[in-house]
Amino acid sequence: MKTTFNLDTIIFYVQNVEKLTAFYATIFGFEVVEKFESTWALLSSGPCKIGLHQIGEGYLDKSKGAFKVESIAKIVFEIDQDIHALKTYLVDQGVEMREVKTFEAYDYWLCDGLDPEGNVFQLKQQK
Repeated sequence: MKTTFNLDTIIFYVQNVEKLTAFYATIFGFEVVEKFESTWALLSSGPCKIGLHQIGEGYLDKSKGAFKVESIAKIVFEIDQDIHALKTYLVDQGVEMREVKTFEAYDYWLCDGLDPEGNVFQLKQQK
């Protein structure tokens, strides 16, 4: 049987759903399409949605200060505007951003950043 798989939603397990909802809605302009108290939010980011799900009680240790995720995952946003200008804008908004880079014989500029809990995202702009 052949089945088509379409990516619908990527879910991040986070400590502070409210803070990350505000980050993605304010900084990226994503629309909040669903919200349940402070434990769940669903944001529209084009053809794929981003879900923000509060992590379980066993992982909520607020005595350690701001929560930073330890993940090897990265979410990539292809953009249609100048990556250098967007990076400057994001830095001015307090977003931690890395340097813009590219690779030989590669048709894109890339720039990684971090959301408030340390989830890595990448901006990707065609040259």
